[in-house]
Amino acid sequence: MSRIAFILLCHKDPEAIIAQAQRLTAVGDYMAIHFDARAKPEHYAAIREALADNPNVAFAKKRIKCGWGEWSLVEASLYAVEAALDAFPRATHFYMLSGDCMSVKSAEYAHDYLDRNDADFIESFDFFESDWIKTGIKEERLIYRHWFNERNNKWLFYKSLEVQQRLGLTRPIPHDIQVMIGSQWWCLRRQTIEAIVAFTKARKDVMKFFRTSWIPDETFFQTLVRHLVPEVEIRTRTLTFLMFSDYGMPVNFYNDHYDMLLSQDFLFARKISPEAKELRARLGDLWASEGVEFKISGEGRNLYRFLAGRGRIGRRFAPRFWEAESTLGRHRALLVLVCKKWHVAKRVTEQIRNHTDIPGPDYIFDEEGGDLPDLGGIESSKNKRARHRRALVRMLFDYYDSDKMMMCMDPSNLDLLLDFVSDRSSTRILEIDCEFTDEYLIGHAKRTGLAGDHTTQEQLERLVPTLRNDLHFEVDRIRDESLDHYYTIKETASTEENGNALLQFLEVDIDTALEIAETEHLFAD
Repeated sequence: MSRIAFILLCHKDPEAIIAQAQRLTAVGDYMAIHFDARAKPEHYAAIREALADNPNVAFAKKRIKCGWGEWSLVEASLYAVEAALDAFPRATHFYMLSGDCMSVKSAEYAHDYLDRNDADFIESFDFFESDWIKTGIKEERLIYRHWFNERNNKWLFYKSLEVQQRLGLTRPIPHDIQVMIGSQWWCLRRQTIEAIVAFTKARKDVMKFFRTSWIPDETFFQTLVRHLVPEVEIRTRTLTFLMFSDYGMPVNFYNDHYDMLLSQDFLFARKISPEAKELRARLGDLWASEGVEFKISGEGRNLYRFLAGRGRIGRRFAPRFWEAESTLGRHRALLVLVCKKWHVAKRVTEQIRNHTDIPGPDYIFDEEGGDLPDLGGIESSKNKRARHRRALVRMLFDYYDSDKMMMCMDPSNLDLLLDFVSDRSSTRILEIDCEFTDEYLIGHAKRTGLAGDHTTQEQLERLVPTLRNDLHFEVDRIRDESLDHYYTIKETASTEENGNALLQFLEVDIDTALEIAETEHLFAD
């Protein structure tokens, strides 16, 4: 009978990881865990301690910091795979999971399914001929080298690409492999995993190639399986049920999706919402059950498209999700930087991105433009963003694939700020207290249309005190709310004082906070 070694890549929610490991191994299967080195050490310690006595759980011998789209995700997978190979000689299959995945069948059904299908399950489509990539760069993922993360260092990512294109610094794809692409959620037989690990040690040229490709978790295993395994032994599909909305975001499943999930021709599903407690409990009990019959209808994707499509023509069963009250998610943290000098706040966020893995946009509710991804039109104007602000921010959390995100806000936006503070998510606020010289205020008056080139000096001198009072009033209104988790860095404060405020706001170590606070000309105009 088949025995599954689950390869779990995770970075948060230690309680859920412990429960998932205990549940999946209780029936005799195995699990190898890689917990992101960026995560809190105490979370990893809690997982190790809780699972220390479970002989069916192993941990990757090396933990690395993972980033979306980077080679680090493949490297972490390989570390977990090698740990599973060494620890579980009786494992017949290796199944890639994330912390958001849960079984939608019983272990009895899953084992029987794998026994009846002697094959590797992995999406594996021709990289160049298929239309698997819907948006963004395609060929450039492979023929150029990528050293920077597009989400964390967007400017460096595209500047590096531009320089390579301008200088013609393309590179060849290894001549004897056909690059394939597909979902990273696979289930592979032991002999295939062993062949892949042997290949990684023998073919340093291929490993070097993939290390600097972009989003290699969608191409590495997909290419090697096709290279090493006869086509008749490959099923070009995943056994994990997942859907994407028409905004390109993963669809989350909730309590009322239970029956639909069980009727799909899949063994697992992602993403199960952290807030769907009832669904998680029912699916957890299902894995250990026996004698359950599953009626497979497979209508999930068509049903979702049908219901979503009705909204496009004005016929729908319920309001669109952004028209109803929604939450960002209890498990998420929104970091808001409040500053009247937008260029100073942007300088701070740039330093935060350079020193941490916290993503986020800048003044998305104050600037008409802004560097925002395509979210289906909801991001197209300031007015639309403000109307659907919670939906917009929730979609950005999903886009960045992070439970912590920052953004900037003008202090005049008190109502907007209070709306986010009232959400069930955790909201932390950093006031950036800048000095306003007369020269700056005169420039501000001209930029906002309160003064022009022909405004007399006498008029400007009368206007400056009024402007200064208005700016102070905006900040005082926020301070008068006595909000929790409110921190301040000041132009007049010492590096140590600002470092301590950043330490609490970002929840980083003191060295990182001080490096940000010590940035040269941080408050300069």
